[in-house]
Amino acid sequence: MSRCTACLVFMLFLVPSGLLAEESVLKIESQVWGKSPAGQDCHLFTLVNSHGHSVQLCDWGATIITVNVPDREGNLANVNLNFSQLAGYLQRHPYFGATVGRFCNRIGKGKFSIDGREYSLVTNNNGNHLHGGTIGFDAQVWQAGTIQKDDRVGVRFQLTSPDGQEGYPGKLTVVAEYSWTNDNELAYTFTATTDKSTVVNLTNHAYWNLGGAGSGKITDHVLEIEADQSLDVDSGLVPTGKLLDVAGTPLDFRKPQAIGDRIDQLPATKGYDHCYVVRGEAGQLRRAARAVDPKSGRAMEVLTTQPGVQLYTGNHLGGNESSGGFGGHEGFCLETQHYPDAPNRPEFLTTRLNPGETLTETTIHRFSVE
Repeated sequence: MSRCTACLVFMLFLVPSGLLAEESVLKIESQVWGKSPAGQDCHLFTLVNSHGHSVQLCDWGATIITVNVPDREGNLANVNLNFSQLAGYLQRHPYFGATVGRFCNRIGKGKFSIDGREYSLVTNNNGNHLHGGTIGFDAQVWQAGTIQKDDRVGVRFQLTSPDGQEGYPGKLTVVAEYSWTNDNELAYTFTATTDKSTVVNLTNHAYWNLGGAGSGKITDHVLEIEADQSLDVDSGLVPTGKLLDVAGTPLDFRKPQAIGDRIDQLPATKGYDHCYVVRGEAGQLRRAARAVDPKSGRAMEVLTTQPGVQLYTGNHLGGNESSGGFGGHEGFCLETQHYPDAPNRPEFLTTRLNPGETLTETTIHRFSVE
């Protein structure tokens, strides 16, 4: 079964990294931000629209660093949890803003089979495989080129994952294009090809606080998720294969609801860490969620071609150096993705990618004020 999916196609023109856009209301600049553990230069890219609202990206992990958007009074604040220095990202951190792969979320027991051959992956989460393993896409330097168009600026990141990395079959080539517009739309499109049948599941792991990073807990944020069902999971958060109706449960965000209203009803996970089945046809761009911070008026709408979205409320952020000083429930994630453990669940949409096919998935974050 092919994983090729429909998405928006951005006809983007690539210009060399570091080139400052001239005679344009949309600007992009880059600077060396530090070095990787292997001594490679890591770059910080700043994308600025005509309103002065900006996004910063880094080629270490193809990472979103900051997203600066206004509140109802016009005051700008960064709404993405981050580290102020590259060093924070070089440690094993909570995946702040990172592009996660080769397979985001969990694969049970770190094992799956393709055409009768079993593959064993690195297990880094209670005997399961999580977010690509020990050296996932978040912990590598991506090749980067800047994008300059009349209606958007961005960065095209590319990474080649060799056959056997973390146990995965196939040489996988991944492109992650991030762009920023005058309408305060942050979009990212992932594409991937392989020379051997493999499994792929890509997401971005940004943590949002629409009151501003560091402004406190996100429990007052009002959230709506376009989903009638969520995935049932075992004690290790690996899906059982069942889909559960959200009606009458703390997972019901079909109508706008404050994140904190029922969060205490989830003691086993210390908050939300659940994958939802997004309404509509996978492969078609449609709304997955919308969040509003009542205090600042900032709102964020999420659209995606992916079949699912993982709501995570930063339950394990420690408030220490390794988490940038952020504590539990001070940020929330809406990770658009295919379902966890899909390689072991034939009833789920496939995450298999074969030679000659191209995986394509798009997600858009629209920021506004109300």
